[in-house]
Amino acid sequence: MARAATTLDPFNAVAEPKRRQVLEALATGEMAVSDIVGRLGWPQPMVSKHLGVLKEVGLVTSRREGRQRLYSVNGEQLKTIHDWARMFEKFWSHQLLRIKEQAERRAKDLSV
Repeated sequence: MARAATTLDPFNAVAEPKRRQVLEALATGEMAVSDIVGRLGWPQPMVSKHLGVLKEVGLVTSRREGRQRLYSVNGEQLKTIHDWARMFEKFWSHQLLRIKEQAERRAKDLSV
C-alpha cells in the first residue's frame, strides 16, 4: 500500500525528523527563513522545502513583513497531534512511576 503524501497529513509531515527540527526552532517564536537557516545550519533551499510542506498541511503560517516572509507555528493544527499522543500518556506516566518506586526502594535498601 502506498504511503500518504506528506503534504496531505500533519502526522506524515512531522514524521520527517528535519521538519520536527524546523517546528522546534519556530517554537521559540516567529522567524524569517534566514533566521531558521542560521539556527539549524542548513542550506536555505532545504529549509524552504520543509517550510513549504509544513505550511501546506497547516502546521506553520507565514506573513509578509517588508521583503521578508515570517513563519510561525500554527498551534491549532498541532493540537490535533497533541490530542492523539495524549492517549498514550498513561504509558509514560506508568513507566515514570515504576522508575520512581524502584529508586525509592534502592535508596531505602542502601540506608539500612
